[in-house]
Amino acid sequence: MSETPPPQADSSSKDTPGADPTPPAATTSAPEGSLARSSAIMAAGTVVSRLLGFARASLLAATIGIALSADTFQVANTLPNQFYLLLAGGVLNAVLVPQIIKASTDTDGGQEFVNRLITLSLALLLGATLVVTAAAPLLVRLFSQGWNSPTLGLATAFALICLPQVFFYGLYTLLGQVLNARGHFAAYMWAPALANVVGIIGIVTFRLAYGKDIPVASWTGPMIWLLAGSATLGVAAQAVALWLPLRRIGFHYRPVWGFRGVGLRSASHVAVWTFAAVAVSQLGFIVTSKVMTRAGDLLQASGTVGAGVTAYGLAFLLFMLPHSLITVSLVTALFTRLSQSAHRGDDRGVVADLGRGLRMPAVLLLPITVGAALLGPQAVRLAFPGNSHDQALAISGVMVAMMIGLVPFGWFYLVQRVFYAYEDAKTPFRLQVLVTVVASAVNLLALVATPERAGVIVGIGQTLSNLAAAVVGFVLLRRRLGPLHLHPTVRVYVRLGIASGLAVVPTLGLLWLLARIGVDAQSWFGAALELALGGAVYLAFVFGIAHAMRVEEVGQLFDPVVRRLRRRPA
Repeated sequence: MSETPPPQADSSSKDTPGADPTPPAATTSAPEGSLARSSAIMAAGTVVSRLLGFARASLLAATIGIALSADTFQVANTLPNQFYLLLAGGVLNAVLVPQIIKASTDTDGGQEFVNRLITLSLALLLGATLVVTAAAPLLVRLFSQGWNSPTLGLATAFALICLPQVFFYGLYTLLGQVLNARGHFAAYMWAPALANVVGIIGIVTFRLAYGKDIPVASWTGPMIWLLAGSATLGVAAQAVALWLPLRRIGFHYRPVWGFRGVGLRSASHVAVWTFAAVAVSQLGFIVTSKVMTRAGDLLQASGTVGAGVTAYGLAFLLFMLPHSLITVSLVTALFTRLSQSAHRGDDRGVVADLGRGLRMPAVLLLPITVGAALLGPQAVRLAFPGNSHDQALAISGVMVAMMIGLVPFGWFYLVQRVFYAYEDAKTPFRLQVLVTVVASAVNLLALVATPERAGVIVGIGQTLSNLAAAVVGFVLLRRRLGPLHLHPTVRVYVRLGIASGLAVVPTLGLLWLLARIGVDAQSWFGAALELALGGAVYLAFVFGIAHAMRVEEVGQLFDPVVRRLRRRPA
């Protein structure tokens, strides 16, 4: 499965009042520090948004649990994400930045072109939102399996209130990509924090008013409106929040109709293939959703603790945290440079940035992959304290299966963006077909396995599918660009892998010592202590060993901190 959440996903310069509305004259030869600063600005917003997102998910799990009622809300509140991606998300992300950069050479800096794109996109979003909202009962049945009438009715009621989020997700992406194309990334990555704040307020209000663990048959209209309505209100606030930074950089939207003869044909060509790729992805997600809702229903009927669709969603939330903080932040900043180099025909510049995009995230992603297998249950216990020990183990099992594929997931994400920079959406479509076929084939195996293992099997399928697509993508890029000069990248990965493996030994020793002195890993405090101390020891050894093995990227990661500490007065 490709990346699912709308940008929260998937985000160089400061937002400055009165800034030039045309894109900045960044080049592929810009220094590493500039790219790192751009990524850091976006990562800061993503950190805050993700922390608030975890708080929201934790509160939600503690309030409605991870059983059948929670699964109905999970399916309903996931539908807007899936249909936004199907109807517009991938199209907007793939089309807008390259097209806006090309239009920036127009005499008006691309203002009229962008207004036409936004007008067309908003009209399509509004029409599509009305259609999918009306189809809520059918969509709930499509994305679930084995539910009885009361359960389907509750999920449908949630969906009718949640599906209007499709329009606001689209508006958020439209406005955010206009900002991105002009080199203003911060607001785009900080706005989701507002959505999470609104959602948290709604959940806390629900908990105070109605309690927790409400069975399916006990939900009332006001309960449904409060929980689902606050989620939709948060997404609306996230979109509207981008209007002010757009005004500050001098962008003024006015509806412009008429789309012939204005150069949108190439954009349409990219959009069609991108739509097809996302459509294939969502067909795969239907299989995933059916497998996981069936597993949850069987687990509920047997009274067994395991991973249903809600537990799968919580595991995916943990999986997406490092991807969003590290890979998405870097590649979002890199995508503008890739598009500019591709537009100029500078293949060497594209290859150079591809190497950066592969190496820079690896410094953190590879250690996180190994660390997740080592400290996964503790991380789940800390992130979602409302769950029992058995529930935490079920969630962590799915998360670890996904985390094994964290690095290939980032490779595939970057490979897609390189093709999009060349306005080639046909190749990403073919790669997405491969992802969906492999993932769906593995997912179907979960139907013949016990429901307790379904989530782990689905996670393994996600890992294998993204690895296969990434490898094929590299082969296709080499045919297009020539040698990719991946030897430095391979060297970095091998050294980081060795460092991560060696760091496991002292970490396991520390965990054994904590257990010997009576630390209870099943308690929230014990899990927090093991995660904090074990994580600190693990990362210290990883980066120490990697630095001794002359992994330059480790120095690049910590040099800004070291320089700042050295400048502090004694």
